[in-house]
Amino acid sequence: MTIYKAPNFKPFNTRQKSYMVFLAGSIEMGEAENWQDFAGELISNAGYVVLNPRRDNWDSSWEQTIENKQFREQVEWELKGLEEAEVVLVHFDPDTKSPITLLEVGMLSMLKPKRTFISCPPGYWRRGNVEIVSARYKMPLFDSLQGAVGALLQKLTATKVSRMESAAALERSMRKP
Repeated sequence: MTIYKAPNFKPFNTRQKSYMVFLAGSIEMGEAENWQDFAGELISNAGYVVLNPRRDNWDSSWEQTIENKQFREQVEWELKGLEEAEVVLVHFDPDTKSPITLLEVGMLSMLKPKRTFISCPPGYWRRGNVEIVSARYKMPLFDSLQGAVGALLQKLTATKVSRMESAAALERSMRKP
């Protein structure tokens, strides 16, 4: 399928033939591994649209203020992607702090807790907080990125099959006199 990287893919509200999966999580350039390429490829190869916020042309000298056009575009792209995606994969890299990812998990706990899959390996500095929020809001939590991606793909496949069965049943019922 397709992987869109920030700031591409506008408008989000174009109906896709496939689910959109947003990749939220550790990006800290130079500190976080580029897990988005690994997860994005697996999810995309399974037939889903991937929204990847890891921007190829990120400039760490950009002032992080609302007045900075590039920075604001990035943050707004991410917020829109989190809102529009049917499913979100969150990954915490234990070698990072990832304060924005913590913020996103808090937001997702209210927006789409059962459609957010969290990977938080042991060793992440605020794993306890992530565990408690995940348990309270029934957000699936995994010790590894591979485990979270596997569960996400299993859920999407089951949902796709269920939707296909429902559509087929509706079509059969419409044929009956």
